[in-house]
Amino acid sequence: MISAQQRQVRVDLGTRSYDILIGPDLLATAGTRIAERLPKARAAIVTDENVAAAHAATLSASLEQAGIEAATITVAPGEKSKNFATLERVVDEVIAAKLERGDVVVALGGGVVGDLAGFVSGIVRRGMKFVQMPTSLLAQVDSSVGGKTGINTQRGKNLVGVFQQPSLVLADTTVLDTLPEREFRAGYAEVAKYGLIDRPDFFAWLEANWRDVFAGGDARTHAIAESCRAKAEVVARDEFEKGDRALLNLGHTFGHAFEAATQYDGSRLVHGEGVAIGMALAHRFSSRLNLCSMDDALRVEAHLRAVGLPISPLEIPGELPGAERMLDFIAQDKKVSRGALTFILTKGIGQSFVARDVPPSEVLSFLQTTLHAEAA
Repeated sequence: MISAQQRQVRVDLGTRSYDILIGPDLLATAGTRIAERLPKARAAIVTDENVAAAHAATLSASLEQAGIEAATITVAPGEKSKNFATLERVVDEVIAAKLERGDVVVALGGGVVGDLAGFVSGIVRRGMKFVQMPTSLLAQVDSSVGGKTGINTQRGKNLVGVFQQPSLVLADTTVLDTLPEREFRAGYAEVAKYGLIDRPDFFAWLEANWRDVFAGGDARTHAIAESCRAKAEVVARDEFEKGDRALLNLGHTFGHAFEAATQYDGSRLVHGEGVAIGMALAHRFSSRLNLCSMDDALRVEAHLRAVGLPISPLEIPGELPGAERMLDFIAQDKKVSRGALTFILTKGIGQSFVARDVPPSEVLSFLQTTLHAEAA
């Protein structure tokens, strides 16, 4: 049952289609919803220490009430849990719990937990069932939808992983009230991204209503649902990122490079902040290439700045490598194909496109100008 306060978005992938439910208090009814879709399944809840303290008891009680036996596996919070050592430990604990292929791995947490738990579900027993219960705004509008999972290596972000579609996504908007303000702002960068890709009316709505989104209530639910709907449409067209889905990487090529340059230190830069800086730079770079107007770039920067997001590398604490090293990080990013640089550029607000074979010399020159201006 969907209440008046909730939204439902369908990800249409034929026999692997699934629903995203968005709204308040979904955590308390999760057991019933999972049991309806995966009868007789047992579960492994993968979560981090912070989320476990706030929400694991509610989820465990809901699963128990629905007759679902569950083991809880806890990892350290933060991006550094997306590594081989943590992956090995979680896989071992799932196997030790004697869970089978028809059982389910439930990701209760933000993007890190979702990426890690999804990867685990894709490789244990050659594929278990998977349910996403994202507890951060960023995860609710981005990483929990579409089936991309993975871990980081020393050479870059998300370089090892699998496509593993969930059976269900439950986005409880109430849990966002417990998020630190910085984390909510970082997630909002991904919301704004959908407007900048191909929904200019949604971006204009966000410019007018972002304070209500931050405050909660129906505006927040609407923004999350619209973001999920935008991503679901792209995923349905291009599940394995061979075409249109690359548009979802707007801001990510620059952003991932800065994350790698800070060694994924969340005290310096979290993912959504990297995306915000990346989107600002993508619009500046597009303007430099005479693809969009500087007015559009300034409009993007003004909105990101208004909500409290960074728009410049200067705002990243500590020293950054020079332009040549930053280009190396970009070249290592997974948006590179056979050595050619691929960027998501734009012709204006809501007019993003995939630009292949971007000359590295142009990117280097832009980085040199940008980082020199920042240093000055």
